[in-house]
Amino acid sequence: MLTRYQLSNGLRIVEEQMEHVQSVSIGIWILSGSRYESAGENGVSHLIEHMLFKGTHRRSAKQIAEAFDRIGGHVNAFTSKEYTCVYAKVIDEHVEEAIDLLSDMVLHSVVDEEELDREKDVIFEEMSMTEDTPDDIIHDHLQETSFNGHPLGQSILGSRQSLGEMTREDVMRYKQTYYTGKRMVVSAAGSIPDHFHKLIETYFSDLQEGDAFDDQLQHHFQFDTFKQSDDISQAHICLGFDGYAIGDDSLYPMTILNNVLGGAMSSRLFQQVREEQGLAYDIFSYHNPFRDNGILTIYGATSYERLDDLESIMFNIFSDIQQHGITEQERKDTIQQLKGQLTLGLEHSSSRMQRNGRTELLQEPHLSADDVITKLEDVSQEEIRLVAQQVLQQPSRAWILPSNI
Repeated sequence: MLTRYQLSNGLRIVEEQMEHVQSVSIGIWILSGSRYESAGENGVSHLIEHMLFKGTHRRSAKQIAEAFDRIGGHVNAFTSKEYTCVYAKVIDEHVEEAIDLLSDMVLHSVVDEEELDREKDVIFEEMSMTEDTPDDIIHDHLQETSFNGHPLGQSILGSRQSLGEMTREDVMRYKQTYYTGKRMVVSAAGSIPDHFHKLIETYFSDLQEGDAFDDQLQHHFQFDTFKQSDDISQAHICLGFDGYAIGDDSLYPMTILNNVLGGAMSSRLFQQVREEQGLAYDIFSYHNPFRDNGILTIYGATSYERLDDLESIMFNIFSDIQQHGITEQERKDTIQQLKGQLTLGLEHSSSRMQRNGRTELLQEPHLSADDVITKLEDVSQEEIRLVAQQVLQQPSRAWILPSNI
């Protein structure tokens, strides 16, 4: 059962009680990501996420780590283009300790100058690691190309220049603007105590309300090409198609279409490219919906000599689905697979916490698993074909090619 509360400072709380578990997953969700940053601020959301672990007025970084270890808890965080999440998983008897720790990290991080400089160096190494991994960085290049001129085109990590010039004052100014009640959600799932929302009210009493968010949303997709040569042996390719935003009814046929395209081992891309032709080890697709945009991405890697063959198979698959749609068997099998993934995922408190927190933060309707399954089952073959015709047209492209060709 899902329960929702809102505190006087605007902070929203969403709880889902789960029977037969002893764990509680707690996530602090903040509407703070790279899409809200100016060019000079690019990377600050991710940098703040790192700094939350580096000490507060009450605890050093080591004491934070020791406190979670002492209660046998797991703590981590991530930053996306649209939000940041700091989360922990503990057994139910340690819920209050976890809330104390998480609230202290989120609200009272000191952002020490020396620690800030040290953490910038850590992120520079993270940038280097990503840049050295073509099957990773190419997805960033595709989004930068597809959303050129839109905030979604900015890197989550930022740039060496933007981070290098960023001061403690810049970091604190951004944090004070975005880490506010009206831009924050606390999500919990598992064996939640009855007084959980009262604990949140106590520990988040210092949180400022802030302004109601009126972020500028605009649909924008740039059909362009990125090409780079590197000291690698394979050619990597990413195709990006203009997709659907969060809340769009077409997300349900898109979910099925993506799974048939390249979202599973039985997908057309995997079967034809890898299993039948042996053209690639990695070949897959995924759809990312954002608040005002969406992108369907197709990725593959092969030898440069066979790159044309790979692209030819990709576009033949696109064309066939546009003209003939998918089979009824594919539709039924995909729905069963998605049903299984959803059901199995929701057996874990962490999965439910993340689903509910993201949904509440982005102001989506809270649908039950049965509601989602029903919406998927109601999708017809014709709806899927129409979505394919609309989406699988002109792609943006990113290539990373061997430099010795």
